[in-house]
Amino acid sequence: MRFRNSRLRTKIAAMLLSLTALWAFAAWVTAREGVNLLWVSTLNTVVTASNPMLVELQNERRFTMVYLAAPNQNGREAMVTQRSKTDKTVATMIDRTESGSVRRAADDTLENRMAEAVGLLRKLGDYRRAVDSGAMGRNQALQNYTAMNEAVYRMYDAMATLDDDDFADVVRAAIAVARSGELLTREDALVAGMLQTGRLSSGDLQAVNQSIAVRRYAFDQAMVGLRDTEHREYQEMTTSPELAAVKALEDRLLQTRPGQRTRVTAAQWRQTTQAGLADMNRSIDEAGERTIDRATPLGVWVIVRLLLAGGLGLLAVIASIIVSITTARALVRQLERLRGAAWELAEQRLPGVVERLGHGEKVDIAVEAPPLQFGNDEIGQVGRAFNAVQETAIRTAVEQAELRRGIRDVLLSLARRTQTLVHRQLNMLDTMERKRDIDPKDLEELFRLDHLATRMRRNAENLIVLSGSIPARGWRQSVPMVDVVRAAVGEVEDYTRVTVLPFGPIELAGRAVGDVTHLLAELIENAVSFSPPDTAVHIGGHLVANGFAIDIEDRGLGMTDDKLAEINERIVDPPEFNLRSSVQLGLFVVAKLAERYGVRVALKRSAYGGTTAVIVIPQELVVESGARRAPAATTENGLAVRQPAAVPAGAERGRPADAQAAGTRGVATLTRQQSASPLALVAPPASESDDTDAPDSPEAQATGTGTGTRSDATGDPLTTGPQSTGPQSTGPQAAEPLSTAPQADPAHGSAPAEPPDGPEPPGDAATSHPEDQPPVTDSSTTPSGLPVRVPQANLAEPLRTDESAAAEQPDEHDDPGRSPEEIQRIMGSYQRGTRLARTAVESLGNEAVEGEDEQ
Repeated sequence: MRFRNSRLRTKIAAMLLSLTALWAFAAWVTAREGVNLLWVSTLNTVVTASNPMLVELQNERRFTMVYLAAPNQNGREAMVTQRSKTDKTVATMIDRTESGSVRRAADDTLENRMAEAVGLLRKLGDYRRAVDSGAMGRNQALQNYTAMNEAVYRMYDAMATLDDDDFADVVRAAIAVARSGELLTREDALVAGMLQTGRLSSGDLQAVNQSIAVRRYAFDQAMVGLRDTEHREYQEMTTSPELAAVKALEDRLLQTRPGQRTRVTAAQWRQTTQAGLADMNRSIDEAGERTIDRATPLGVWVIVRLLLAGGLGLLAVIASIIVSITTARALVRQLERLRGAAWELAEQRLPGVVERLGHGEKVDIAVEAPPLQFGNDEIGQVGRAFNAVQETAIRTAVEQAELRRGIRDVLLSLARRTQTLVHRQLNMLDTMERKRDIDPKDLEELFRLDHLATRMRRNAENLIVLSGSIPARGWRQSVPMVDVVRAAVGEVEDYTRVTVLPFGPIELAGRAVGDVTHLLAELIENAVSFSPPDTAVHIGGHLVANGFAIDIEDRGLGMTDDKLAEINERIVDPPEFNLRSSVQLGLFVVAKLAERYGVRVALKRSAYGGTTAVIVIPQELVVESGARRAPAATTENGLAVRQPAAVPAGAERGRPADAQAAGTRGVATLTRQQSASPLALVAPPASESDDTDAPDSPEAQATGTGTGTRSDATGDPLTTGPQSTGPQSTGPQAAEPLSTAPQADPAHGSAPAEPPDGPEPPGDAATSHPEDQPPVTDSSTTPSGLPVRVPQANLAEPLRTDESAAAEQPDEHDDPGRSPEEIQRIMGSYQRGTRLARTAVESLGNEAVEGEDEQ
């Protein structure tokens, strides 16, 4: 399996390696014969040195036997002279056997036998000293010299191990004949010593008899292993006159009786045996020459086979390597082209086509998938298949892009239709909420329905974001950041758990109000949904170096570090939307909205164990008001109220007089601190002349006090089609604004009725503690400091509706349905509001004085 997955070069290298191994095996089989021939030549140096040594040892053995039989000066001188000749040959033979080349050529058996022979030869000096001292007799001397010669012949037997069996048999037969010659010299030494006494004892005759029998048997056995040619030659040698004379003398010796004089003299024996030995040595040398001549063709054939297997085989291997490498390179180049084309398709062309399709560009399949030419072989067929694959891939990408575009168009169409229906529903709810004869409980239910409709609008805008379009809501002027946050809180179902901390005089650029509100609403809803119902979600904001940071902190179970890292990565680099990611739709919408305006959103662990979402709005979207807002004052009802500064007298209705006044609109920020019950504060109604004006604040626009078309809780009028809308605050919020819309008070079990839209009679104002009334600095604001709503003030000119089309408000005197108890509740709520405003103003004045003292 691993080899199947190997690279092409690896497979070709393996093939060449196997071919090289096969050649190496054949070359080694042939070269081994050549090596054997070389080793035979090396070992032959040992033979050439040992043969003369054998002759000298045989001569020394004869002289020693003669001297021991009849010690005299002549015999000793002859023996000593022979010893000198023997020493020279022995030294040469020992040097040859101990050379490094011979040891490398010899196998273990031959090396052991050479060591045995050398060991016996090194004892030659001890034998000589024993002979000279008379401590060694003839029989012992004969045995010692014979043992040395026999060790040399055993060494010859170990050398006769050749691969050619026939030739090895011939060599072994030649060694056997040479050994029979050694037996003849042994017999000569034995008989020469005996003849020195002139008489033969029974023991001498027995020894001679055994020696003659062994020699003759060895000759006969040597003839058996010879071939026909060699057999005839050796037969001629044994039947030669010289050896025949030796045989005749042997027969005469065997006829001698013990104790009698021998019939053969020492001189006769010496002369006859020397002639026979000379003839035998000559025949043995001739046989050796013939053996060498026969071995020469074998050696030549070994060399020829070595050249054929080694040289020509090597050339064939080299040619195979060259062809394989050339073919492999051609295959690799074609495959690399194919691989490069595949990578280019996968990493560049196909993603580029998809990106261009995502931008709405037209793509020509023939241009984007040109056919590639790879030849007509098997790889060329694979290339043609790849051409079909890339054409199919690009065509599929085009079809998938068209399918996604169609899905986005369907989503956008559904979202626009849903948005239109929701706007119409909000208009109807606004009309129903403004009816004077509505029951307070019904009004409370209408507010809840209004809140659900607002959330439905956000879901419709989610579909618009998913389709890649931009929601229609937008502002021309900047909006206070706190109003944006409160409008986002108003879109959350469990808004009572959200606590909005003071934000300061910071405003958000109008073009980003709608989308930032949407983004914050998604994150706030996540924080509320994934935290225990008895915990609060805190929202704070502050200026940072790169803009304005908003922190949304919950106290839920939190997430693991890996999950936080994954979500942050998806927010920073949002993937392409697909139907499988609809489970985390809100995060995808947040990522898209943040990417649109460069808003940075990150989730991190909260110190309370939950999760904190940090939203950093870039500096170009942040507008800081010139005048600082007054600090918040805490009332006995547990609400922190921040009173706005007075609007300059020269300001236009519903709009600040200048850029500094843009951050000081009359907006009261109510943050729930202690009481969990919502508090309904009803401010005095605006004058009839102010019904056509509206503030830019989304919080004030969420009150719904104007006539005509209804404000969609964001300050912009709603029509039956998609309109420019912004942050909404249709229902009660965690940071409850001072609202002119009637609100239910579930804590007290009653709801204030809607105040009349016209100016309030002076008598009513006098009966409701006029000393508690806060001064109104300008007619563009209500007594509570809220800007008077100007319908359609922030709506684009082509989208504005005619005032005559607006629903007419009923006259303040045409209210026959008001009961005294209901009027009493309305006035009581009004009085509580004025007292709350007076307390806040006094607290503001005290804090201002303290601030001046500190400065």
